[in-house]
Amino acid sequence: MNPGMRVLLLDDHPLFREGLKGLLMGLEPSVRVEQGSSAEDAESFQGQVFDLVLMDLNMPGSQGMQALARIKTMFEAAAVVVVSGDESPETIQRAIQHGAAGYVPKTTDPSVTIQALRLVLAQGTYLPPEALRQPGPAADALPSPAEPAPTWPQELSPRQLAVLRCLLQGKPNKVIAREIGIAEGTVKAHLWAVYQLLGVSNRAQAMYRAHELQLFSALRSAPPASAAPSP
Repeated sequence: MNPGMRVLLLDDHPLFREGLKGLLMGLEPSVRVEQGSSAEDAESFQGQVFDLVLMDLNMPGSQGMQALARIKTMFEAAAVVVVSGDESPETIQRAIQHGAAGYVPKTTDPSVTIQALRLVLAQGTYLPPEALRQPGPAADALPSPAEPAPTWPQELSPRQLAVLRCLLQGKPNKVIAREIGIAEGTVKAHLWAVYQLLGVSNRAQAMYRAHELQLFSALRSAPPASAAPSP
């Protein structure tokens, strides 16, 4: 984690928030942590910049994917990670499909939680092992790991690599377009090309496929989105 990082914790259980805050502060004392117990509390921080938002799916006033969508809208530049007691593969897949940059069950060991957050902050996506082992109906027939992997990153243009990296951070198309400096329609075209190479049809499938193919090391070495040349 980087010094000066700002993290927002959203959970309606104060003891859990304090435990997670202690975990973060114990690792990086300079991390600034803000807290809230609901989506309404989060509104008081709207307009502020956070590197990371950790949120429960079931909070007063806004629950499930509704809560995730609301938080994503308020803090669109942040990586949003769901920290939840719901460990069902279906819920995990839906959260990823709705733009979460990671999903950490509340039963996860603290050391694994820290590694998960490190992965997210390094522009990756964290999926718990049970989700990868047990794809549910929401996965829509994920491609088989036995399929041959593309030759990465050679088969993707720099622009496509930049778009994929943003997607794996859970960023919506409009944010990707703004960060890279291209039209939203162009983002969709690049995503379609990436999906074709991966053999998938949506964000959740792309994230699972990226884990299967261990693409994150290749993506870390790709040029920053702002440095990617025009198509």
